[in-house]
Amino acid sequence: MNDDAMGRFPVPDRADVPDDILDRIDEEQERAGFTPNVMSAFAYKPSHFRAFFSYHDALIEDTTLEREEIEMLVVTVSGVNDCLYCVVAHGALLRIYADAPKLADQLATNHRAADLSEQHRTMLDVAVELTESPAEVDEGAIERLRDVGFSTEEIWDIASVVAVFNLSNRMAVFADMRPNDEFYSLGRGNLAQDDGE
Repeated sequence: MNDDAMGRFPVPDRADVPDDILDRIDEEQERAGFTPNVMSAFAYKPSHFRAFFSYHDALIEDTTLEREEIEMLVVTVSGVNDCLYCVVAHGALLRIYADAPKLADQLATNHRAADLSEQHRTMLDVAVELTESPAEVDEGAIERLRDVGFSTEEIWDIASVVAVFNLSNRMAVFADMRPNDEFYSLGRGNLAQDDGE
């Protein structure tokens, strides 16, 4: 448990964290080589940890979207919401899954200037619209996604990722969650490669 995981709430001592949550944290530690600070932070309230990571895992495991598409959505939405934690953490994941070391930086600052296919640009346009102006999202947004080839299930999954990470961004900003140092360098690889789609 990283005491510096967040600045505005106390990170619990490992001895005070329920066993099932410690198991989930240890699993991630073994897989990634470090414990993402979001886990240390959400352990503050175990029932919320369980609910959040259960939904997070469902978004990743039960989806028709490619993993890089999920990370593209997360980075773009997090950039709009000025969420440092999620931009840095999910930017690292995007660099890894897309094998595109510049894409995360492009999406975090302005997805419209990024090297994207028409399908992915439309996906991110709708994600930003749902983030900034949810009351204005209507059947037209769904039709635009259908027109570029997304299935009904993929469209549901796009909205689900955007919705959950708007929640996540707001909690991370409010709690002052800090990105792990490891995230900053992950997936940087060869910046000379072509990361266009």
